[in-house]
Amino acid sequence: MRIARTESVTTHALLVLASVVAVFPLVSIVVSSFDGSSGGLSLDSYSTAWTQGRFGSALLSSALVSVTVVVVTVILASLAGYALATMRVPGGKVILGLLLLGLVLPYEVTVLPLYELLAGWNLIDTYWALILPQIALSVPLGVLWMRTFFASVPQELLEAARIDGTSRFQTLRLVVLPIAGPALTTLGTVLFLFTWNEFLLALILVPDNAAVQTVPLALSFFSGAARSSDPAVTAAAAVLVALPVLLAYTVLQRRLISGLTEGAVK
Repeated sequence: MRIARTESVTTHALLVLASVVAVFPLVSIVVSSFDGSSGGLSLDSYSTAWTQGRFGSALLSSALVSVTVVVVTVILASLAGYALATMRVPGGKVILGLLLLGLVLPYEVTVLPLYELLAGWNLIDTYWALILPQIALSVPLGVLWMRTFFASVPQELLEAARIDGTSRFQTLRLVVLPIAGPALTTLGTVLFLFTWNEFLLALILVPDNAAVQTVPLALSFFSGAARSSDPAVTAAAAVLVALPVLLAYTVLQRRLISGLTEGAVK
């Protein structure tokens, strides 16, 4: 009992220490963002950051790009993952190998070819320059994720649906997708976080059009110009950029954790 109690106390102490280390930078940034010029608490930094950094336009751009990438990728991943998990697809093993290659390949090596390709299509400095590459980069993860889930669906359930006369697409839509909520939510959340925080593609593919620049790029340009003049304004800008991600994670936290652990429970 004494050994178990000691282990429990040690574990909790380490968790508290790790939590403090993880939360301290966030708390310090939030506190700095409320630091007024007179030394008291003030919201002036947020007003200045919002106006000078044009984060309203950047937030709309990030929302448009992220939602589009998530919706399209989840649809494609669901269809492809269902086919690879439940049907005899010609060349299915080759397709899986290519998806794995796309998953482990560092996307930095694709940036220059992507630039040349999109420049030839006259898509540089447009929303499509952000949306199309990120869909392509997200599909391998999405397909493998959904294939794993669909492969865990009991075959008896699929066979019962076929006996009832449903087509393969109807089985997917009416039987499988209703129970795939945790997997879909987890995939959508992960893709949303990746897309929202994407910086390198935005820096290279939309460098000159402020109207379509996303918040990580807008924050980089703004902090580079404002860091030496007012740290509180820079901190406020960082909070504005991170707030939507924190809200999304807070709302979807339970679904995200249940989706991550569902496979292990099965």
